[in-house]
Amino acid sequence: MAALHRTWWKYGRALAVPLLLWALVIASLWEPIKVWLNSSRYHDRAALREWIENARGNLPNMVGDYVRGPDASLDVDWRKQTQLQQREKIAEYLASLADPLTKMYSDQTPLFPKIYRIDIVFDEQVRAKLLRQLSVDDRPPSDEVLRLVEPIVWDSHVPVDDSQVEEYEHPLGEHTRVKLVYQLHAYDKRQRDEALRPKREGRLTILAIIATGIAGLWVVYTQRRERERERHRAIAQSQVDQAERLLLQEELRRQEAERRQQQAERDLLQQRLAAREYEQKMLELKSQLYASIGIMAGSYAHNIKNLLVRPNDLLRRCLENDGVSGEQRRMLQEVRHTLGTVTERLQQILSTVRRDPNRSEMAPLDLCAMLRNLEATWTDLARDRWKVQLTLELPDASLWIDGDLSHLQQAVENLLFNARDATFEMRNHLRDEAREANLDAAGRRQALIAAAAWKGSIGVRAWREGGEVVLEVRDNGIGMTEEVRRRCTETHFSTKRDNATYEGQTTGMGLGLSFVQVVLDNHAAKLEVESQTLEGATFRVRFPARSPSVPEPAAGLASATSERREES
Repeated sequence: MAALHRTWWKYGRALAVPLLLWALVIASLWEPIKVWLNSSRYHDRAALREWIENARGNLPNMVGDYVRGPDASLDVDWRKQTQLQQREKIAEYLASLADPLTKMYSDQTPLFPKIYRIDIVFDEQVRAKLLRQLSVDDRPPSDEVLRLVEPIVWDSHVPVDDSQVEEYEHPLGEHTRVKLVYQLHAYDKRQRDEALRPKREGRLTILAIIATGIAGLWVVYTQRRERERERHRAIAQSQVDQAERLLLQEELRRQEAERRQQQAERDLLQQRLAAREYEQKMLELKSQLYASIGIMAGSYAHNIKNLLVRPNDLLRRCLENDGVSGEQRRMLQEVRHTLGTVTERLQQILSTVRRDPNRSEMAPLDLCAMLRNLEATWTDLARDRWKVQLTLELPDASLWIDGDLSHLQQAVENLLFNARDATFEMRNHLRDEAREANLDAAGRRQALIAAAAWKGSIGVRAWREGGEVVLEVRDNGIGMTEEVRRRCTETHFSTKRDNATYEGQTTGMGLGLSFVQVVLDNHAAKLEVESQTLEGATFRVRFPARSPSVPEPAAGLASATSERREES
């Protein structure tokens, strides 16, 4: 049922346009067609209309006077008489117009219709007006009055064949009209017209068939165009569906890519969490290691400090003895000073190992004063025992930072010891190279002498650079490869496992530079390492600078250290 409805609707839409055009053509040609089919009737009526318009003369004025009625001041009977006279005049005028015209063409084929009757008809409004004027108040109108309001008639009294006459009405004036009863001007012509009428209707039928055929062709064309539109619409819909499928597939691929990306991000997050957990465990292990080392180092330092109590007491007694010569007293004072330095350093070691390097006690610190104290402590030992020249370059002004004195002293000394070991390894490398050189005995001996005469150098320098304080420790030692340079601050990483260190001490444990890195991280400092094999190394530390407005006691670091030595 729905399919049938759609079919009717489709054909109805296709027929709508040609039917509308056909209706417009019929509407526009309807009047000419009627004239063409009824040419005699229209010709006769046109002739009558022209005759009424041109030949009626004073008829409108006469009828107008009759419609307006007599003067109201006259007697009723006089008014009736006046209306009757006007009525007779109008009838005589109608006879003078119609009777001669009818008789004139009675014996020949007239070109004008034959008039049998003329009526002047009044509408109800005029009739009521005349009745009021011609009637006595409160009395019904008489027959005479009723005749005065009837139509004014002229009749030819010629027998009439109803099948051959026509009636025609034409407005004459306000509220009046002329009604004509006439015969067609040529009955034989009418018969011929009626004989031609089927032919004309046949032509119209053919025209209608042609128009219907055109409408059918239009329907076929419309249907073909509609089918073509349907085909294009189906193709377009197929393309749209294909595009939607492609978009859906693309959306699915995008969602799959997003899912994979989210999975990758989750995996990466899990890896980061695992790495963070691993780092946390390593930090815990490192803290435990530092704690273990601190306990052991603290135990050793405490025992050594206890062992130094007896030598210090003996030195005090010797110095109090009056029999000691001046040279002996000077040497004893030097021994006492050295033991005081050892005692002070042991005290610093105890203070340092009791605290985790991750928990520093920050205070305003003059880096220049700390470095001068380090120079005073290690210069002589570096020259006499290490065979290394230690130099210090500092600006005239103080370099203030926020730091933990104990931790920074240990960190800088670790850098110093690392540079010392690098010079030892460089000297050993030169000796091994001289021994393995393809030289004679004299040349080899000369090369060994040159290797032994080689001197290491360690330079410590500090300066201010913008908003930073820079500390630099450089040496001319063995240097490092790129891999060693990248990993030198890792815990337990050391290149000294198989190399003898200074004076036969145990091999490195890989804790010196890792301790330095921990301390510097806690001080918000950055460590830069530059090195190449056999060309020495440079360790550069950048501290955040501090305003110089700090308390005075930190500036008196060297003097306080000396006083503690003397007391020891």
